[in-house]
Amino acid sequence: MNRVLVVDDEPKLGRLIAEMLALDGHEVLKAGGGREALVALATRDIDVVVTDLRMPEVDGLAVLAAARARPRPPEVVLMTAYGTAENAVAAMKAGAADYVLKPFSMEELRMRVRRLAAQREAEASSVRLLERLTPELVAESAAMKAALAAARQVAATDATVLLLGESGTGKSQLARYIHFQGKRAAAPLVEVHCAALPETLLEGELFGYERGAFTGATHRKVGHLAAAGGGTLFLDEIGEITQATQVKLLRFLQERTFVPLGATDASKVDVRVISATNRDLEGAVRAGQFREDFFYRLNVFAIRVPPLRERPEDVLPLAERFLAGKGLPASKLGAAARERLISQAWPGNVRELENALERALILSGEAEVGPQHLVAGGPATSRGRRVAELIGEGFSLDGFEAELIQAALERAGGNKTNAAKLLGVTRRRLYSLLASIGRAGAEDADEGE
Repeated sequence: MNRVLVVDDEPKLGRLIAEMLALDGHEVLKAGGGREALVALATRDIDVVVTDLRMPEVDGLAVLAAARARPRPPEVVLMTAYGTAENAVAAMKAGAADYVLKPFSMEELRMRVRRLAAQREAEASSVRLLERLTPELVAESAAMKAALAAARQVAATDATVLLLGESGTGKSQLARYIHFQGKRAAAPLVEVHCAALPETLLEGELFGYERGAFTGATHRKVGHLAAAGGGTLFLDEIGEITQATQVKLLRFLQERTFVPLGATDASKVDVRVISATNRDLEGAVRAGQFREDFFYRLNVFAIRVPPLRERPEDVLPLAERFLAGKGLPASKLGAAARERLISQAWPGNVRELENALERALILSGEAEVGPQHLVAGGPATSRGRRVAELIGEGFSLDGFEAELIQAALERAGGNKTNAAKLLGVTRRRLYSLLASIGRAGAEDADEGE
């Protein structure tokens, strides 16, 4: 239901308009002149104002100015018997949504108010939807507040963004935040996990292909770039793509054009690009593993997402948000468990914290979560000591690596992609490690991926 304010110093006409709009389902407020209208605008949330132009003391243009000064300005329709072009132009320039000339048809006014009310409701629905889609990021620490402030600043632009940080810090969440806080929020957000696609498939997925472009191309495929038209393309783990693909993406970033596989003509698309990596790209450039020109195209606006060990103030708020998502109160975490959470180093960052909490909830059942239910590592201060204690106890480097990989696979339920994330490596790197320790099935696809 929309709230409509009817302003007219002619009581009979004002009452007639109010009754007609009330029958159309609006909540209607009446003001007998401009002064009453200013009070109503200052104290109530109004969606549409229908006001006479010529009124003593405070006229319709003053009411319009007061309406436009509101934090969420209502739409304003001016009614006037002085239907000169100058009046209409002045009213529209001042921000009026519409005007009607007296004498006017009540049905005409009704339809104009209905249109504006529907537009208002659609805008409100879009705002509510975007609020639900925008990730709620925890930022109690100064380091995360700085990252979030930078994200808000760049969200209002079309600049290319590079998100840097360790695996599991929340780079994907921050990319979504930037998209939904920006002017492209109503357009598509297309996410591409670059490391999850073999080189032979990545190019076709990004740029698309024509029928017959290669063996097995039985139909035309629209690539991720075209699918993100008008919106945002998020390239996660951009540091894992080959230099051949880097060249083609570089051309797109320079010219905003690309050629689908098997096509002869270039396609142009308006897309904002956000990329993320846990690699040291500057080091990769120095080592000749990453193109320097491509790096600078990506690095227009860089944001470093801090690891959890640098933002201990965020640990408990993150844990409580996780519990809330499960429908559990913050009191589920006991005092000793809270101390244990804060003392952890969390090398796997937010992802590791969530995994540890998930397991703790299973182990604790209906009881309060205690430190005995939290099995992720141990205090950061004792990590070096625990590792040192392993030396000389029959562990070789290869053996320790194999144990670590096995533990990650068990925690990830056999899912190699998730295990790679826990270890802070790419899936390709995990396959290489599995092959080096002689584990069968290293190249098999993950179950359920």
